[in-house]
Formats: sequence, C-alpha cells, structure tokens
Amino acid sequence: MKKKIGISIAALLAVIVVALVLAGNYFYNQAVKRGTEVVLHTESTSINALASEEDQQHLQAAKDWFSKQEREVVDFETKEGIEVKAQFIAQEQPQGKGVILAHGFRNTGEDMGKLAKFYYDQGFDVLLPDSRGHGESGGDYIGFGWHDRLDYKRWIDFLTYYGDKQIILHGNSMGAAAVLMTSGEELPDNVKGIIADSSYSSVKEELAHQLKHIYNLPAFPLLNVTSMVTKIRAGYTFEEASVVDQVKKNTRPLLIIHGDADDLVPTKMAQQIYDAAGGEKELWIVTDAGHTKAYDNITMEYEEHVQNFLEEILAE
Repeated sequence: MKKKIGISIAALLAVIVVALVLAGNYFYNQAVKRGTEVVLHTESTSINALASEEDQQHLQAAKDWFSKQEREVVDFETKEGIEVKAQFIAQEQPQGKGVILAHGFRNTGEDMGKLAKFYYDQGFDVLLPDSRGHGESGGDYIGFGWHDRLDYKRWIDFLTYYGDKQIILHGNSMGAAAVLMTSGEELPDNVKGIIADSSYSSVKEELAHQLKHIYNLPAFPLLNVTSMVTKIRAGYTFEEASVVDQVKKNTRPLLIIHGDADDLVPTKMAQQIYDAAGGEKELWIVTDAGHTKAYDNITMEYEEHVQNFLEEILAE
C-alpha cells in the first residue's frame, strides 16, 4: 500500500514538474524569445487623446524631420558574438555632445526618432540603437535592459571616440530600464545625465504585473521556473535584472518620468526607483499620461522640462 502511494506521489510530482517546465518555456516564448507576437496589458487611452492641436503638430513635425534624415548605420559585435546595430545622425559641425535614445519592448530605434529633432536642435549627435533581439540587431532573445546595459557602455565608447565630451542617455519603457541599469555600471565622466521615461523597477516585478493582469495567475511558481528557463536559454535571470539594485550605485543626475495613468508599468515603480537611486535625482509624474505617453500628450512642455534638466546638468 505504501509503495503504491509512493508511486502515485512520484507520478504526480513528475506531472507537476513537466507541466511547470512546459509553462516556463511557454512564458519564455511569450516574453523573452525574439519575434513572438504578444498581447500586453495596456491602457485604453489613445496616444494623442489629451494632446492639444499645437502639440500634435509639433510632434508630427518632429517625426517628419526624422523621416527625412540621412542616417549612418554603425555596429559592433558583443562578446557573445551578437551583432548590434544603431542609426547615427551626426551634427554637420561637431559640438561635442551626444545622446543615446533607447527604445522600448519589441520596438526599434526608429520609435525613438520622434525625439531626435529635439536633441539635434540642442546640438547633440543622435544615436538610436536597436537592442538585442530587436530590429536590425542580432540575438534571439530580449534582455529587458540587463545585457543591453553592457551594450550601452559600448555605444558610450562609440560617442566618446567620435569626440562627444558630454553624453546623455534617454530611454523609454524597456529602454528606460536599460539606461537606468547602465547607470549602475562604471561609466566615463563624459556621461552627464540619464533620462528614464516609464521604467519598471525590475523585470521580475513587471512580468509579475503582466502575468496577473493578462492571465490572472500568481507569480509563484511560474515566474521562478520561467526565470530558470531564461537563465538556460538567454543567460540571465529575472531576479538579477533589477533597475532598483542598479540605481543604488548611480552617481549621475537622473530625471525619472512617469505617467500617473500608466497601467502597463505601474506608476508606483517610478517612486521605488526614485527612492532607491543614488546621485542627484528628480521625479516628474505627468498627470493623465499613460505608458510613455507624456511626450505625445504634452510635447512642448515635455521638451521644455527636459531642456531645463539638460541646461542644469551640462552647465556644471
């Protein structure tokens, strides 16, 4: 009798293990694997629902300007052998300033093009990378900013070699997380400040949020198993990919931006990042803005706020 019970328990455990492994691989394919079409928990507010006509025209003019620019394609190979590419718009007359614009989850550098004119008009060379697993860059997985932080160090080196003595990092969503993770690394003195719009506090917390709202499932044990699968298939865990842990080591001025109507990345994560961050820091919570929608809703006010931040940190 005891033997039969033991066999039944062992069989049940085996079934549970197999089910968890299958589930872990499924959620890996949904969240981490390159090129998978996924559904995210998002807000219903349309992109320009709150934008004035003047802001909409200003934003459209910025997009039109970007679409007409000639862009040099630059690249490098990571230590894992992944070719990472970026588009580069250089000033006609070098002014010694450069910005790296970091895009969000399953987007590309093109999506940050709407900010390119603003920075170019301020005298910045503009670099728009495609992160690993996105766009023209190689890689069969998405790093959620963790491995990308090391790639951004290489892009900083590129701008440094190009002659830029003042460098800004500006990211949206996953790109915001990437530049904040980069802030915890040893960086050259010419990195003067970091702007992060709509960053999550950690990959684990963000995926737990998505898991709850899309599938109505608890984080444990699914995320733990998926994290182990990610370690095997992509070389990192959700636990180590933490913005909060990285910004504790930050020494650069930070401008943290978040909408108070962000349902994709909860606004409370911005406060967590701000509270943990070292160095000079500012938290700007934008009223009625959804995920990365602050710039679309109040384009000119957004640019003015960022310009004031730049003037303050670059004057030091």
